[in-house]
Amino acid sequence: MNGITFALAVAGVLLVVLGWSTVVQPLVGAVLIVLAVVLRPRFASLPDNEPVLQRADAPRLFALIDEVAAAVGTTGVHAVVIGPDANASVTLVGIRQRRVLYLDLGLREILSPPQRLALLGHELGHYANGDLRRAKNVGSALRSLALWCYMLAPEPSPTFLERFANLLLAPPRWAARGLLALLDGLTMRTSQREYLADRAAARIASSETAVELLDLLLVTDAVDIELRRESVLAQTGIGGRSRRDAWDGLWERLAAHVGSVPEREYERLRRVSALRGHSVDSTHPPTHARRQCVSEGEPRPALMTLDDDTSAAIATELAAARKRVAQQVIRDFAG
Repeated sequence: MNGITFALAVAGVLLVVLGWSTVVQPLVGAVLIVLAVVLRPRFASLPDNEPVLQRADAPRLFALIDEVAAAVGTTGVHAVVIGPDANASVTLVGIRQRRVLYLDLGLREILSPPQRLALLGHELGHYANGDLRRAKNVGSALRSLALWCYMLAPEPSPTFLERFANLLLAPPRWAARGLLALLDGLTMRTSQREYLADRAAARIASSETAVELLDLLLVTDAVDIELRRESVLAQTGIGGRSRRDAWDGLWERLAAHVGSVPEREYERLRRVSALRGHSVDSTHPPTHARRQCVSEGEPRPALMTLDDDTSAAIATELAAARKRVAQQVIRDFAG
């Protein structure tokens, strides 16, 4: 589809430059150029509504990331984005395809230091093992196809002329949807690389810690619910909590809430996971299968540990981001 977009642009320019003997050709060319601009390949970019840390902002955190990256056979990242959700991921942004780690506090703050190391090992393992969906060409093609499908979508309640347009655009719409489904299916096999990323987590922080991290993924829905509850309590004033300072201690309360979940609940969630095929999202294999792969493999000792001084230094570097994201949770999550 990127090639088609380029062809539209070339055709548009040719019609504008060479078609001045008529009035129609330049107009059609201008339409094609505008269409090519709208459908141009887009690269992911850094968010503007969440804290973005550069190396100068958090040298100890980036040094730890570099150390973990070297241990799993890759290099570090250019930026770290701090968000509110119970998730973590890596991606590539911009034309230069700079590496970015998304480190959401809803997940990080419920982890112990060894589990945080395992999380870094897992995410950086995606770079080491290669993930086609994060590659420049494939990722751009997926985004372009999704945009084509959006632009070609039929009008829901069409007029007579819109019905004609819907009919006229049906072939390219079906083609775009088919190509998107095909490319999505062909790259879905890369989800199996989650197992390799889990092994990287086990290599960094031990097999036992990697299993603990996978167990905690089973309670991420509860994390979201708890953050929403905190937001509602603050905005309604229930329980005497003031909206003005409700962000203070939010992450500590969240960690205590998750820490109070008894082992029998985790056992229940593991059984439910095996029965229903729980996964983090549609691009991940079932969590119980990932857990089984790590736990039944050869036990690995921890390659790295996180000492108290490093943990304290990183906490200091993240303090401003933790406050800002906590305030965002209190302000926005109730909606």
